[in-house]
Formats: sequence, structure tokens, C-alpha cells
Amino acid sequence: MKNKIYLLLIGTVALLMHSCGEAKLSSDKTVVTVSLEPQKYLLEKIVGDSIEVACLLQNGANPESYEPSINDLMTLERSAAYIKMGNVGFEQVLVEKLAQNNKSLRVYDSSQGIDYIMGTHDCCEHHHDHAHSHHDADHHHHEAVADPHTWTSVKNAKVIARNMLDVVVEIDSVNKNYYNDNYNKLMIALDSLDNYATEKLAPHKGEAFMVWHPSLSYFARDYGLEQITVGQIGKELSAQQLQAQIDNARNHNAKVFFFQKEFDSQQASVLNEQIGATMITINPLSYDWEAEIRRIVDAIASK
Repeated sequence: MKNKIYLLLIGTVALLMHSCGEAKLSSDKTVVTVSLEPQKYLLEKIVGDSIEVACLLQNGANPESYEPSINDLMTLERSAAYIKMGNVGFEQVLVEKLAQNNKSLRVYDSSQGIDYIMGTHDCCEHHHDHAHSHHDADHHHHEAVADPHTWTSVKNAKVIARNMLDVVVEIDSVNKNYYNDNYNKLMIALDSLDNYATEKLAPHKGEAFMVWHPSLSYFARDYGLEQITVGQIGKELSAQQLQAQIDNARNHNAKVFFFQKEFDSQQASVLNEQIGATMITINPLSYDWEAEIRRIVDAIASK
């Protein structure tokens, strides 16, 4: 009897979860799922209201600790395609699960064709980031991995948008012209943003900025800047490491310290007190991608 009641409860919970998951999606639209909000921002510029774009990582969730919920998996079940960012940590595990349990779902990589920067996310590495491309990979330690933050570059965003355009045209060729028109408008906007950043940052070429987590490597490469990574995820810096980072920032005359709230640490404030830079909280995972890029540009250009 107890077993029957238990099974009934499990079935009821599953039904409720199913109902909640379905309520988040329109019943009459094709659904495409992406990993991150910046992807959603760019894709919605292309598809307008013709396709519903679902996003896995929402509301400031940390990609380092994200695990898909039941609703996320059900959204993927309903999706015509899943477009991963490319190298975000949780994506590899998720794609492996999909390969086992949802083999019919088409999976695409929005960062395909991007010239990757290697080594910025190597374990326990603290260094001055020199923005090495994948062509330099042979000179790195064999464990070097691609920097996943491809979307923080306007130039990369153009590649990402093109990849996503190809996906939606493949799954909905009837609206091809509509998607192409929207894509062309997006390219004009991205060109304008790139020109804005280039003009504002030209006088600052070669300058350094600090960042707690190495999320702006591609941005720095685009505009000839130096990114100094000063934090370490999940660990407090030793006194010796902290002093080394202070000296590094001082030697490079870093005037801006970008900080992400999901990596909050008291050491960031302590470190900045010694350096005297302007500390600015950023959110590279924000849906309002263009506004976030402009904030970063303006922060550096104002110093």
C-alpha cells in the first residue's frame, strides 16, 4: 500500500512539474533553447516573434555551479534545437546527457569558427592575460582550455549571430527572408557598437584593467587592452598571492577593477584598497548585452 501511495505521489509531482514547465512556453511556436542570456538577446534580434527562445541559465545563476532542472530538461525536450555557447562548463555534461536521453535533439555550437584564447581558465592559474589564440596552443601546458567567454567580444558576437542565423534558417526555412532581414539589421547595430568601442578605446590602447574572473579576454584582444586577472574561483588568495596581484596591477597602472557579484569575495575590496582603482560591478551574463558592453567601454574610456 505504501509503495502505491509513493508511486502516486511521484506521478503527481511529475505532472505538476510538467504543467509548470509547459506554462513557460507558448504552445504554437517553435522553441529553440540557448545556454546564456546574451545568446538569447542576439537570437531574439534575429527571430523576432517567430520563434520562442528559451534560456537555461537565468536570473544571475552561476554557470560554474549550474545544473539543469526538470523544467529545463522538459524545455529541451520540446525544443527544435539547442544552441550551446560552445565552451561553458555545464554544456559538456548536458550534451552528453542529451546524447543518451534525447538523441533526436539537434545540438549546435554558436561559437564555431571563433579564434579561441587559450589558458585563461587553467586550474589555479594567476597571471597577466596575454590573449593567446588557439594558434599558440602548442606553446601552452597540455591542460590549457579555451576561454568560454566568447560573447564578451562584439566581433565574436557577429560570428555567434551568423551561426544562430544558419540554425533558424535550417529549422524554419519558410521565414528565411524575415530572419535574414533581421540579421542584417543586427549586423548594422553590431558594427555601430564595434565602431563606438574602437573610437572610445583607441586612446587607451595598451592600457591594463583588472578583473576578478577572466571574463573579458576577447574584449581585451579586440581593442588592444591588457586584462589582469586577480581572483581565483572557490579559493581565497594567500597573503603572498594577494601582494603579487597588487604589485602586478600597480606595475601596469590599472585604473579600473571589474568585479562580478557572483564571485563575491572580501579579498577583492582589500586588494582594491591597496591599488586605488575604480571598482565596477559588471554582469557579463546579462540579457541586456549591448548595454553591458557599453558600460565596460565607457568605464575604461573615462579613466
